[in-house]
Amino acid sequence: MTVQSSAIARAEEVPSTNPGALLAGLGVVAFSFSFPATVWALDGFGPWTVTGLRGVLAALLAGGTLVALRARLPARGDWPALIVVAIGCVLGFPLLTALALQTSGTAHSAVVIGALPMATAVIAALRTGARPSGVFWGAASVGALTVLVFTLAQNHGRPTLGDLFLVAALLLCAAGYAEGGRLSAHLPSWQVIAWGVVIAAPVSIAVSAVALAHEPVEFTGSAVGGLVYVAAVSQFLGFVVWYRGMGLIGVARASQLQLAQPLLTLVWAVALMGEELTAAVPLTAVIVLGCIVVTQRARTG
Repeated sequence: MTVQSSAIARAEEVPSTNPGALLAGLGVVAFSFSFPATVWALDGFGPWTVTGLRGVLAALLAGGTLVALRARLPARGDWPALIVVAIGCVLGFPLLTALALQTSGTAHSAVVIGALPMATAVIAALRTGARPSGVFWGAASVGALTVLVFTLAQNHGRPTLGDLFLVAALLLCAAGYAEGGRLSAHLPSWQVIAWGVVIAAPVSIAVSAVALAHEPVEFTGSAVGGLVYVAAVSQFLGFVVWYRGMGLIGVARASQLQLAQPLLTLVWAVALMGEELTAAVPLTAVIVLGCIVVTQRARTG
């Protein structure tokens, strides 16, 4: 057994009460606040401004961390995948979800994006050439169909522009997650998101400069607080805590904790945003989460 496989084995043997589980759980909770925080940020900033400033502030944190920890530059072959991470997770997903949240409710958006882990698994399987079992593809298909039916039913048979933004965001982020997961096999996971944020920094700066000149800005307390949260936590620090937890308890156990994220977002939508949920929202979320559980337990190799 190699040193790497021994380390993975030891990580998977760590009891769920290990502090690593608490760190991973903290990461899930951190990410579950992202949509409410984005809505707050949109209270004073336009969607393009939120996306640009979120990237700039996160780049300052990520770049400072890389310098402080004397991280080496990634290998030349890693840069294409890191660019996908930058486009999907740092630029595409934040912008498209901010645009969607201008017209779509937090709870509705959380259900649609709840298919993200499943979409990531599908893209990763296609990207690596793996041959998932029929159970895997069956569950993935049911989950995708459930989200589609929910989306159409909520809008009288027609997807809204916000829904299209959410689906595009889901696919871009899934591609970024898949490439980031592949890179994490040989590059420290926290560095994957850190380099992705830094690579996107020039675009984030340009977007911020143009957006600030064309979109209205109002420095309300909720807007500033929401912006700071999505920049510092959602875009960087949440990943650091999450990946650290994964390193301590193993990917399999940590991934099960992430299944709670969409439901947590629904709780915040009601408790913090005052949204009212129809019966279809929690029902759809539960079905999608069940499909994700099946895809994670099914044979994927």
